[in-house]
Amino acid sequence: MFDDTLLDEVDGLARADLRLRALAESGARLRREAMSANETLVQARDRLPEQQPRAVVAAGPDSRLLRAVLEPVCPVPFVAWPRHGLPGWVGSLDLVVVLAPEGNDPSVAATVAEANRRGCQLIVFAPAKSLVAEHSGGRYAVLVPTQTSDHSAVAVAALDLLSRLHLGPEVNTEYLAKALEDVAVDCSPFKESTINPAKILAIGLADASPVMWGTSPLAARAARRFAEAVRAATGRAALAGLADQIGPMLEAAEPTDLFADPFVDDATTGTTGHKTVLVVLDDGNDDPHVLHDRAKLEGAAQANRLRIETINPAVDGELARYAAMLLIGQYAAVYLQVGQGH
Repeated sequence: MFDDTLLDEVDGLARADLRLRALAESGARLRREAMSANETLVQARDRLPEQQPRAVVAAGPDSRLLRAVLEPVCPVPFVAWPRHGLPGWVGSLDLVVVLAPEGNDPSVAATVAEANRRGCQLIVFAPAKSLVAEHSGGRYAVLVPTQTSDHSAVAVAALDLLSRLHLGPEVNTEYLAKALEDVAVDCSPFKESTINPAKILAIGLADASPVMWGTSPLAARAARRFAEAVRAATGRAALAGLADQIGPMLEAAEPTDLFADPFVDDATTGTTGHKTVLVVLDDGNDDPHVLHDRAKLEGAAQANRLRIETINPAVDGELARYAAMLLIGQYAAVYLQVGQGH
C-alpha cells in the first residue's frame, strides 16, 4: 500500500537521500561537463575538416536523444545507431559521434575501433581512462574526456559540439542547468506534498499502471525514460508509446468505478487495484496533428473515467523542457518508492 504521509516524513525521506541528492545535483553535473569539455570542443572544431560531413551517425545507447534534437534541423542526414557496430555504408566522409559516459562497454569500444578502421571522422565522449578511450585513438578521432556518468549531461556536451560544427541548434548550457536547478527546488523533499509537483505526481500514480505519451519527439523520449524509472522503482507495468499505440489500451481499459472501496473490493475480487492512468508529457507543441492525437487520447481516457496526469514545466526551449520533464519524472519515481516504504 502507498502511504502519502511518508512523502513528508523525515525518516522515510532520509532513506532516499542519496538518490534525491543525485537528482538535485543534475544542474551542477551539466555545468561541470560543459566547463571541462569547452577547451576540447574548441580543439575538436579546429581539428575536424571544415567541409560538412556526408552524414552524422550517433552510436551508442544515448543516440536516440541526439536524434530527437537533431534530426529535424541537421543540414545533413542524421542516423541514430544504438546497436553494435556501424551501418555498412559509413566511411571516411561521415562523422561518427559516440556517447559512452560509463566507458567500459566492450560493444561500444568495438564500435569506436570499427569507426577508426573505416577512417571515419570520430568524436568520442568517454572517461579518459576507460576501455572506450583506449580504442579512440585515430587520425581523425577526437576524445572528449567526460567527468561524470550522467548521460544527459554528456549528451548536452555533444549537442554543444555539433552546434559549433553548424550541425545542430545552439545550446545554452547555463540556461539548461538553471532549468534543472529550478526543478530541484520545486521538487525538493523539503517541499510539502501539497505544493511539490513530483510528490503530487507520485500520489497520482500510487495505485496506477501509467500509460505515457509525449507531445513531441523529445517529450516522447522523456516519457520512455520516465516509464523506465517507474518500472525500476515499483516493479509495476509502465508503458510509453505513440498515440496509435496507446490509444487502443486506453479504449480497452476497465472503467474506473468512482464508488468502489479499494480496501474492500480489491480484497474481494483479488485484483491489484492498479488502474490505468494517462500521463501526458506536454512541451507546448501546438501542431494540429499533435492536438488531434491529444484530444483523441484524452477523450478515450475520459470515456472510461481514467485519471489524466500532465507534466508541463514552465521553461522555454525544447531541450530545456525535455530535461525538466525527465527530472520531474525521476523525482516522482523516487517518491513512489518512498510512499511504498522502500
